Amino acid sequence: MDMTLPAPGSPANAERRTWIMVTSAAGGAAAVATAIPFVSTLSPSERAKAAGAPVEVDISALAPGELRTVEWRGKPVWIVRRTPEMLASLNGHDDQLVDPKSERKQQPDYAQNATRSINPEVFVAVGICTHLGCSPSKVNKGSGNPSVPADWPGGFFCPCHGSTFDGAGRVFKNKPAPTNLEIPPHVYVAENRLLIGEDKSAAA
Repeated sequence: MDMTLPAPGSPANAERRTWIMVTSAAGGAAAVATAIPFVSTLSPSERAKAAGAPVEVDISALAPGELRTVEWRGKPVWIVRRTPEMLASLNGHDDQLVDPKSERKQQPDYAQNATRSINPEVFVAVGICTHLGCSPSKVNKGSGNPSVPADWPGGFFCPCHGSTFDGAGRVFKNKPAPTNLEIPPHVYVAENRLLIGEDKSAAA
């Protein structure tokens, strides 16, 4: 096999240099194409950043008894404007609850009270059952729903496995859910504006 290199300036040498340049350019392009996805994995996307960011919510139009759902960190967060009747229904059934005083750490310290809230009128909770992560639904007192007892005080019912929670998200005994609903960190930045995902100390 003839290993003699083409003479400089010859057509064969020019053709060889052309192939070397084409091959080098293709290799460089492939290296850049490979590097771009790798570099992009090193910095989180804007959507990923937003997923963990606090969410500000205007609740001025939230009617008494109404439940509104917003998303924070990919979770549904309920905001309920409780009526005086709904607040009254939180009393008188502590003996039926697993953790009536919210002693387990399912809420910030400032929500470890009878209403599990900063403002008793406004209830904020993660709308995910603490059993297997299903989504409960709001069931009012006197709804006639056969899935809850006749003396139901109002609250939340998980249709997946039958767990029930009162209007403060406290779980009833003898149900699959082991703990109360989670209360996310939150703070009022104005009378009717909530910041979900940031607590009082961080916002101070």
